[in-house]
Amino acid sequence: MAIDFTNTNLVWTSILVETLFRLGLKTAVICPGSRSAPLAIAFANHLDIDAIPVLDERSAAFFALGVARQQHQPVALICTSGTAGANFYPAVIEAYESRVPLLIFTADRPPELRDCNAGQAIDQQKLYGSFPNWYTELAIASVEPDLLAYLRQTIIHAWDRALFPVAGVVHLNVPLREPLAPVPEPHVQALAFNATDFFSALPSMPSPLSFSIPLLPIADWQASTHGIIIAGLAQPAAPEAYCRAIAALSSYLGYPVLAEGLSPLRNYADLIPNLISTYDLILRNAAWSEKLAPEIVLRIGDMPTSKQLRTWVSATQPRQWVIDSSGRNLDPLHGKTIHLHCSVEQLAAALAPSMQSTAQNLSPYWHLWQAAEIETRQNCDRTLSRTTDLFEGKAAWMLSRCLPPGTPLFISSSTPVRDVDFFWVPSNSRIQPLFNRGANGIDGSLSTALGIAHDNQSSVMLTGDLALLHDTNGFLLRQHFEGHLTIVLINNNGGGIFEMLAIAQYDLPFEKFFALPQSVDFAQLCKTYSVEHERITAWDQLADRLNPLPKSGIRVLELCTDRKADAQWRQQHLGTFAAKMND
Repeated sequence: MAIDFTNTNLVWTSILVETLFRLGLKTAVICPGSRSAPLAIAFANHLDIDAIPVLDERSAAFFALGVARQQHQPVALICTSGTAGANFYPAVIEAYESRVPLLIFTADRPPELRDCNAGQAIDQQKLYGSFPNWYTELAIASVEPDLLAYLRQTIIHAWDRALFPVAGVVHLNVPLREPLAPVPEPHVQALAFNATDFFSALPSMPSPLSFSIPLLPIADWQASTHGIIIAGLAQPAAPEAYCRAIAALSSYLGYPVLAEGLSPLRNYADLIPNLISTYDLILRNAAWSEKLAPEIVLRIGDMPTSKQLRTWVSATQPRQWVIDSSGRNLDPLHGKTIHLHCSVEQLAAALAPSMQSTAQNLSPYWHLWQAAEIETRQNCDRTLSRTTDLFEGKAAWMLSRCLPPGTPLFISSSTPVRDVDFFWVPSNSRIQPLFNRGANGIDGSLSTALGIAHDNQSSVMLTGDLALLHDTNGFLLRQHFEGHLTIVLINNNGGGIFEMLAIAQYDLPFEKFFALPQSVDFAQLCKTYSVEHERITAWDQLADRLNPLPKSGIRVLELCTDRKADAQWRQQHLGTFAAKMND
């Protein structure tokens, strides 16, 4: 530890940084600028914090979000005054919606240089509106002992609010006076400061809020012969513990588990004997949809992606319990829903004393689900295995079968997340699905994926062409990126998702304003950024490139597909995989 006594600003910022380090901060993402110089210097000079410079603020924010997803703890994000902080806004929204901890430090002009035509000064108060968990403006830098203590305690509180009761964004506006450069101030250099005493009471980690289980309708759950568990999209810090908790609940109640493709459950299939992965395809069959109508739904976390499932739940109106610790309303269907404000791990732990050592007798309803799952999965896999054309949906199916165990996989919004839900094959691969589905946008997809892969095991990104083009500034991270990212690029020259929507059927300038083809030569684009590029022309070639993965660098594997032919394939096949019901 070294507090920088060069001048007042650096004492202030180095205490801020050291406090964060002692709380557990590992990574800071720093954008260039003059007003933020004291913050940048303090973070950059700390030997135990990985300080990463990023030119583009939007890319920087999503990169920080990706690192925070990987680390499951706050990442610091720093910028100068003016419009720089406004470029963080899309990532702030995503972090709020998907509950990712970020600590944002926006440097600012001091009060006397606001509202007086000083350069690069805008109103930065509560810049991100209601999206942060907490906002404050720090006092002007000072070396007075009382103010240094205030700074320490404010940073402790900021760290705590970034994590509890729900992870999210904390925004601290930091007004700084000149000198911004490390100009020596003799009176500061002569200060006496006992760092050991100053930091002696600092907590290593904040304590989570206490938890108590509400009264649960266990008897109602056990009495129902038509109950299901719906496991929505989730990125838990401890995926195996998460899966084991759901497995215990499923075994105890005898409920099948409908597992979203963006849930870790499909990659821990050995733990979940009641796993249903083809529910979207099954529910396209009207006879199955009616026969499988549930009485009770226990939903874990966010609502799944599948529109087919949402429509079915809305139409059947089961009694529904949402198990989620965030305290937010997670029922967009506005059904007969009760929110249990706890995690599934906490619920399973609370029920453990009453859970029987043996599973419940499996009902005919459970066997119906199993029969539908087995045949639908076989039909789907058989069709995809025989598909030799570069149908874009097969890429997700191939990834589920070919990636090395435990691979972190970032899945871009739009068509890729739906293909993963349709086609991802259950296994014991322990692959880690990761995504930005809080606001469901394509903003910052590449930068987030690089953040996930940075200083981590070799990772993969599945993306469409428009999502990648929307964030090509992410490639500027290449020179500071450590690790490996393979980008599986589905290039259908436009927004394939719109081909599946009703708008495609109308006499409108569809191609120009919705599909929005860009006709970009990705080989040339990659060459510009010194990124490796390879055109994939056969499925065997893709399988060969996915396992093993390289250890370093960024690589694009491009599959060129036909957007309209792919939409037609889905229309022809998705409704045909479900097993025929026996009379």
